[in-house]
Amino acid sequence: MTTVRNPQRKPVVLLVDDDVSDAQLVKIALTRTPGEVTLIRIEDGDQAVAYLTGAAPYNDREKYPLPLTMLLDIKLPKRSGLELLQWLRSQAGPLKRLPVMMLTSSSHRIDVNRAFERGANAYFTKPEALKDLVAMLADLKSLWLRWLEFPDVEDSASNPPRA
Repeated sequence: MTTVRNPQRKPVVLLVDDDVSDAQLVKIALTRTPGEVTLIRIEDGDQAVAYLTGAAPYNDREKYPLPLTMLLDIKLPKRSGLELLQWLRSQAGPLKRLPVMMLTSSSHRIDVNRAFERGANAYFTKPEALKDLVAMLADLKSLWLRWLEFPDVEDSASNPPRA
């Protein structure tokens, strides 16, 4: 079983999704599945960059820890999910290794291909039924908490991520 760096803290999942209803469904689905995680929701791509780089108001890493993985929507205000993914993979430090799973309503092949070309680790189309979303997230949580090895994503103080 994968050891979480801080065993007192639940694994953090960063959800970047501007749709309030979809975010609420993800939260409900995660609470209905086995295994505890802390879900942190960010509403747009620029906010996600601020969170990941530790810029204000997210500069307290105890309160806003780096995530174990990210669930990322494609259609976001300010900076799209694909632009955010491209930014993340361009980082010089270990933050670029953050596992990113696209969770979006688009099943268009062009979006799937673009996400993988920019470094997505997985691509999931949001199911319409809550029971299907619960089943999908239960499978993902089983992988996250039981089987997957995760890379280090924390950067040294001497080489902070670029915004």
